[in-house]
Parts: sequence; structure tokens; C-alpha cells
Amino acid sequence: MDKKEILSKVDHTLLGVDSTWAQIQTILDDAIKYETASACIPASYVKRAAEYVNGKLPICTVIGFPNGYSTTAVKVFETEDAVKNGASEIDMVINVGDLKDKRYDEIEAEIKAVKNACHGKLLKVIIETCLLTDDEKIKMCEIVTAAGADYIKTSTGFSKGGATFEDVELMKKHVGEGVKVKAAGGISSFDDAEKFVELGAMRLGTSRLIKIMKNS
Repeated sequence: MDKKEILSKVDHTLLGVDSTWAQIQTILDDAIKYETASACIPASYVKRAAEYVNGKLPICTVIGFPNGYSTTAVKVFETEDAVKNGASEIDMVINVGDLKDKRYDEIEAEIKAVKNACHGKLLKVIIETCLLTDDEKIKMCEIVTAAGADYIKTSTGFSKGGATFEDVELMKKHVGEGVKVKAAGGISSFDDAEKFVELGAMRLGTSRLIKIMKNS
């Protein structure tokens, strides 16, 4: 698999709390140059970013990020605001505590509510695999499928661990038809990225691959 094909699956990402508009512009310019799937940026920059790229690149943003414990109403509002501002893709974080408490119906209802607020835009559901047991990961595959989201995503990149090969393989095995897998967090080489794709990831959340390209 060549690097261009791998980059076409990348959500080129900058979500640091200290991210500046100048840094966001660089992310957008690089994402357009290297033809990534999207640029994933903080919600506060979505409107400016969408105007800046002027249709040349899908803009992705994050909802309930990074902890996932804001209320459903807040997540729905964030989503509607992001879509109104020009976001093409939404990556939402589940309430991990609800999963630990086996409040499965509430999690599914929340994902459905956010999906509805997407108004047809892509929805990726972040489950934060590093905090979950394998049984909980499998359960989330079932819930995300039932809720009608487009992707299940491993990680925020802001917790104690990121994507692993084992998690992507497990998720790919247990998601239903039509649900894709996104690996994110800690993807630091093209070799690792290719392995994630081979295991079933259709999207990769990372900024390091373009850094490699720029330094090569």
C-alpha cells in the first residue's frame, strides 16, 4: 500500500488546547496538499476553517471531547452548531461511566440523538478503548451499529492509551454491516498505519504521518 493511499484515509488532526489559528491553517493547508480524508480540529475553528478551505477539504470536529460526560442535550447542541458552521464530519465521545453502569439504552439513545443532529453528515463514535474491557468494546460495537452511526472510533488520544492492533481487529469483527472502524491515538509510522488498515480501519486519526512526509 503506497503512502498516498494511506494518507487518503487520514483525518489530519490538531486538537490541543493551545492550538492557534495559525497552526490550524497549517493543518488545513497540509491536509489539502497531501489529500487526506479530512482535517479534524476544535469546534471553535470550524466556521473559519470551512470558509478558509472553501470546499477543498471536509472539516471534522469533536463533540463532548475529550471526556464524554456532558449531557446529551449539550452534545446535540454542539453537533448542530458544528454542522451549521460547516463541519462535514462529527466525532463524538460516549459517556464511559454510562457504559460501566450498563446504561446501554441511554448510550444508544444519545448516539441516535447526535446522529439526528448531524443532518446527514458523517458520525464517528469514540469509545475510548483503553478504558474498556473486551466485553465492553464488543457491546459498544453492537450499540453503535444499532444506533446507526457511520464509524466506531478507538480513542480520543487524550486518555491513557490510543489505538492498538488488537482493538481494531476486535472492533472490525463485531461491528455490524455498514459501520466502519477508525483507529486514532498514537499512530506514529506508515508501517503501523498500513497494519491498522489491513486489520480493517477505514480511517486513521493522526498528525504524525504528514510530519513524516514533510521531513522526508
